[in-house]
Amino acid sequence: MTVEHLEGAAAVLFSGGRGGSSIARGLVRTPGTTLSVVINGYDNGSSTGMLRRYLPGMLGPSDFRKNLLLHLDAGIPAQAAMIALLEHRLPPGATYHDLAAIVRALAARESAEGSPSDGIGGHQDRRMFAALPARTRAEAVRDLSFMTGRLGRDPEELALAGCALGNLLFAGAYLRLGEDFNAAVRACAATFRSPARLLNVTNGENAYLTALKQDGRILTDEADIVAPQCDTAITDLYLLREPVSPERRAELQALPAELVRPVLAGAAAEVTLNPEADRAIRDADLIVYGPGTPHSSLLPTYLTPGVADAVSDSRAAAKVFVVNIHDDHDVQGLGPRALVRRTLSYLGDPYNERRTVTHVLCHRATFAGAVDGGGWERARWIVTDLEDPERPGVHCGRRTLSALAGVVGTTAGETALVRTV
Repeated sequence: MTVEHLEGAAAVLFSGGRGGSSIARGLVRTPGTTLSVVINGYDNGSSTGMLRRYLPGMLGPSDFRKNLLLHLDAGIPAQAAMIALLEHRLPPGATYHDLAAIVRALAARESAEGSPSDGIGGHQDRRMFAALPARTRAEAVRDLSFMTGRLGRDPEELALAGCALGNLLFAGAYLRLGEDFNAAVRACAATFRSPARLLNVTNGENAYLTALKQDGRILTDEADIVAPQCDTAITDLYLLREPVSPERRAELQALPAELVRPVLAGAAAEVTLNPEADRAIRDADLIVYGPGTPHSSLLPTYLTPGVADAVSDSRAAAKVFVVNIHDDHDVQGLGPRALVRRTLSYLGDPYNERRTVTHVLCHRATFAGAVDGGGWERARWIVTDLEDPERPGVHCGRRTLSALAGVVGTTAGETALVRTV
């Protein structure tokens, strides 16, 4: 793989939880490259949704947790233990007392300490976490203890079955740091030694994602948006101050779509751009609009006031849209070109007059109408083999990175030529 054009580059990746992980993993392993991953916190899936309801005001930590895995290698015991800590889910029937037992198991420095039980918090959990680095262990115990301290007030208030331990750790850091979500992201990134900067796109204001479909149906939250659905396209996205209740949904559903839009727009949350994300975008040499679930992971990020200006003012000569290899449930009725157009619209540049997208990377089997090297909407379309041969439907990090390096090399040459003329 030829990646010399990426070495030393400052890269920004707009991403969700796992869609862009192969690209991010390749970038953090490229010598001298700094990577900032810009993520939103609107995840509202089953256990994450319960956690957000339990801690009103907190955004969803799941996509941030998943991005803490980028640099971890399951073949290295210490890193395998970190993966286990982030990904371990509490089993059916788990209670506050079981979580407290896990925290005690984490705090035990030797596998022989503590209860002889092989259940939750017993030898099995101590073996799972035995290789954790001392600092990671201590910081995890500290933050999980804040969470168990809150749960101890009313142990039955939060159903813990299915909760990822990493999400509960995030929640504990959030409580410890005065309910500052972005501070919690920074703290967890430090705990797990993330080489990438994980940046929440906003300043941490709470908001709930809702979508409106062309036929007037309302998808009330992020979980609905990513779930299987009818083949009618999503037309509008909203970030709301409060979640849409079933009763409110029924009221809105009875109205024509043209009347629903102003009602939802009037309930919009006020979100502001994270200054760290703003600086990262403006100072980037490469901006990648990553693959992922468009209407939950990506487009809502672009709704943040200030993102469009930061992208427009960025020094990056290469701003690359990476097309998904396979469609997610939310893209019903929308092809790659429509999704590029929607991205441009959300970023305030519907005709790409500001070159918000300079290149589109497309897997050769994804879109038969794409022509390699062809121009479209002032962007160059690059069609090549991007799929991982061992994981169908997933981008191959090596191949995608090679294509990105080629784009950066080409745009760097064009920029140098312009400066000398």
